[in-house]
Amino acid sequence: MLAGLLRTMRPKQWIKNGFIFIPVVFDEKLFWVKPFTKTLAGFFLLCMISSAIYLINDLTDIEKDRQHPTKRKRPLPSGQLPVHVAQITAVLLTAITLVLSFALDIWFGTITSGYFIIQLAYSLRLKNVVIIDVMIIAAGFVLRVAAGVPLVEVERFSPWLYVFTTLLALFLGLGKRRAEIVLLQHNASNHRASLNDYSLPYLDEMITVVVSAAIVVYSLYTFTAVNLPTNHTMMLTIPFVIYGMFRYLYLIHIKGEGGAPDEIALRDRPLQATVVLCGITAIAVLYFF
Repeated sequence: MLAGLLRTMRPKQWIKNGFIFIPVVFDEKLFWVKPFTKTLAGFFLLCMISSAIYLINDLTDIEKDRQHPTKRKRPLPSGQLPVHVAQITAVLLTAITLVLSFALDIWFGTITSGYFIIQLAYSLRLKNVVIIDVMIIAAGFVLRVAAGVPLVEVERFSPWLYVFTTLLALFLGLGKRRAEIVLLQHNASNHRASLNDYSLPYLDEMITVVVSAAIVVYSLYTFTAVNLPTNHTMMLTIPFVIYGMFRYLYLIHIKGEGGAPDEIALRDRPLQATVVLCGITAIAVLYFF
């Protein structure tokens, strides 16, 4: 039962909460003890509130998941995790995490509460509303970034990064919807109502728009943001961003993946290498050039 509870809390997906570290890195305070420590604490709290949302989401979708070819193996629909245990854990996690979030920082607590409310609305209703569903996914990533801002007391954080995060999250969300349609085929609408309003050509068009916009926005950030080195060396990270997005497109279209971005990130070595090299290059530019 405990193993099932942990699986339902989805620790593999905690990697998404790593977006909270963007402000501390790009505000050039990565090596400052207090901002980094507070960001690390914020990361842990985001993981806990995310797990509460995952529990609620699985409780809401338990009947639909039993008809899904892969999700039916999850602890709740398979019966490994009792429903009442998941309910109690979700309530306790939410209450404790929100109290600790406000204790850490009032604005962080406010943003975390907003994140919880939006994700709760997504789990209960908005995930079945076409277009809004992927926009809510994008909002979740932006709020993760925003949650790190008050913990760092940013001075040089560029708003361009909010726009890029939004576009990147839309890309991941649209890729996930595409993978669900390919996997479920004619039964897609039985699992998620909004899938009935999507089609592969429509999703491919939106993905093309989002990818193009993301590359342009990030490129503009590297040489227009006022907090970056005046020698424009941040432009060295552009090839990594382009390759990373093209690699993800390759995995979606050629390999038929894209349903779980976190699993791809933990499994695909070229994508991992790209993220690491991009991060190292960005840190080198910000802190040593």
